[in-house]
Amino acid sequence: MAGLNLDFPITDPTWIFLIVLVIILFAPLLLNKLKIPHIIGMILAGVLIGGHGLNILERDSSFELFGQVGLYYIMFLAGLEMDMEDFRKNKVKGLVFGLLTFFIPLLLGIWTSMEMLGYGFVTAVLLSSMYSSHTLIAYPIVSRYGLSRQRSVTISIGGTAVTVTLALLVLALVSGMYNGTATPMYWVMLVLKVTLICLVIIFVFPRLARVFFRKYDDAVMQFVFVLALVFLGGGLISLAGMEGILGAFLVGMALNTLIPKVSPLMNRLEFVGNALFIPYFLIGVGMIIDVRTLFKGGEALKVAVVMTAVATLSKWLAAFITQKVYGMSGNERKMIFGLSNAQAAATLAAVLVGHEIIMENGERLLNDDVLNGTVVMILITCIISTVETERAARRFAMDELSSAPEDNTEGKEKVLIPIANPDNIEDLVNLALVLRDNRYRDGLVALNVVSDSSPGTSEEMGRRYLEKAAMIASAADVRADRVCRYDINITSGIVHTIKEHGVTTVVIGLHEKAGMLDSFFGSLTSSLLRGTYREVIVARLMMPVNTLKGILTVVPPMAEYEVGFSRWLTHLCRMSSQSGCSLKFRADVHTAECLRSSIDNIAPGVMAAMDVVEDMQFGEMMNVSVDAEQMLAVVAARPASVSYDPVFDRLPSLLKNFSSSNLMVIYPEQAERQDVMTFSDPIGNR
Repeated sequence: MAGLNLDFPITDPTWIFLIVLVIILFAPLLLNKLKIPHIIGMILAGVLIGGHGLNILERDSSFELFGQVGLYYIMFLAGLEMDMEDFRKNKVKGLVFGLLTFFIPLLLGIWTSMEMLGYGFVTAVLLSSMYSSHTLIAYPIVSRYGLSRQRSVTISIGGTAVTVTLALLVLALVSGMYNGTATPMYWVMLVLKVTLICLVIIFVFPRLARVFFRKYDDAVMQFVFVLALVFLGGGLISLAGMEGILGAFLVGMALNTLIPKVSPLMNRLEFVGNALFIPYFLIGVGMIIDVRTLFKGGEALKVAVVMTAVATLSKWLAAFITQKVYGMSGNERKMIFGLSNAQAAATLAAVLVGHEIIMENGERLLNDDVLNGTVVMILITCIISTVETERAARRFAMDELSSAPEDNTEGKEKVLIPIANPDNIEDLVNLALVLRDNRYRDGLVALNVVSDSSPGTSEEMGRRYLEKAAMIASAADVRADRVCRYDINITSGIVHTIKEHGVTTVVIGLHEKAGMLDSFFGSLTSSLLRGTYREVIVARLMMPVNTLKGILTVVPPMAEYEVGFSRWLTHLCRMSSQSGCSLKFRADVHTAECLRSSIDNIAPGVMAAMDVVEDMQFGEMMNVSVDAEQMLAVVAARPASVSYDPVFDRLPSLLKNFSSSNLMVIYPEQAERQDVMTFSDPIGNR
């Protein structure tokens, strides 16, 4: 083959990329049979093919580039997938663990480095700061098991940010001592620059993202925009004098509320990172490890053993003390230890900087023995980290499975999205995605009804609409059942589909004709409410649901006595949790108390404010102010239901002041009855 060069190490880009893809493909397949976390396979494969192994590939600029992207990706996803409500509740625990996992390795490391290895104080401090830092190598395991919102994971991530920051400050201090930059003004400027950039990331980046997401709905543009923010944040922090991984982590936290956990954008971000960038980083880590140092004996072996033992023991002690202080379970301790034990990114930065520093006596601050011991420590701690995290994650998953209700058809939620208007398909599907139960990968039904009087082209158009809805759902890794049916009219088709597919909630778009107040909801909604007892949500979104800042919900008196009370409240809590928007309820005293207690049971992590009113009619309760970035949710009721008020008959006139607002009208589920079918909807406008 002309131009083919298979001299080792291979330099042809095509063959380099092919070998990497083969490793990414087959490492999980082979190691899953051995019940070994495939992350270990990536690292070991890097050891095997690297310059210290078979010398098949060299760690060239492509591994440095993609490896840096992968490292940023790990930290970015850790911040992005974090449960912010849980993080706020556990921020003190995360801070305490961060301080423990920094100072315990630091103090233990200084003592062992000076007493057992005979190093000087400055060398011992820098070496010990390497033990204090850690890298979330095993985080993809947590993400794969869907455990990113576990308390122990949140504490581990918060502690990681604390200890890595402190370890990098120690590195900056030590390096500054030898290059002459560690002046008081240097430290003042460093603190000012880092603080300013952190404030920009936390407060400016979310506003930029919110505006961008509202103006541009193209999937590729949104993906590239998010990645640009990640590397802009990392680059700015690097310019300030700190490692860019902190910037990537902060960007993830800043965008947390704008990218719902179950959304097409989140799925794309996770897919690209886990399929390419993160494996590239893991393979690159393996390529720098020289296992032969274990067999050279002498001082190198001693240093490697001491470093590995101290790093592992000190991280276990930090996790153990955190567990005992806060009364956590043994499996939570294992998870914290597993996530915090791996040494890689900041450790490599410290050892490379220390290896380049020449002291006054002509020796390196960190000699070759420490350099070789570091790469051995990285290999062993990464293996321990992934094994422990895998075990803990599997135990959490098994406990969750055993405590979860049985997956039966009757108890499983299904959301129906009747589709007729191509302009609101994406909004309705995205709304349904944040309402649904994300424990399942299905639960959506997209419906297009072709009435008998429709022209022949309606079916073809309807199938195209259904295909678009299914593609939007599949981009979020959710399967949507597509139903295209003929019926005598739209309402009849929806009601029959509700019964045939066991639908629990119907989400439809708001129909409104200018100058025709009586048709505010359209004839479809009225007919549908008479035809089914299931929950019906009528929505109008003026902006993407993930960019909403808050939901103000007006709740009528005695709404807590309706059969569907818990269901619609659960849906609002999911919206708040998924999109990061605040919740506020306007209700009377008794209903507000029921809302508080129910939210504590349904979603303890969701914070909801209460606007309690007394002796106020529902019409007066509707006198509220809603910002452009908020949604007004109105809990209505069907006639003859417990919370029904005659004012609901003139609800359109009450809503006329909110013509440009995001709006959602909820008709709660009623007790099952014999449906009164009313097929008076010949057009079915939506």
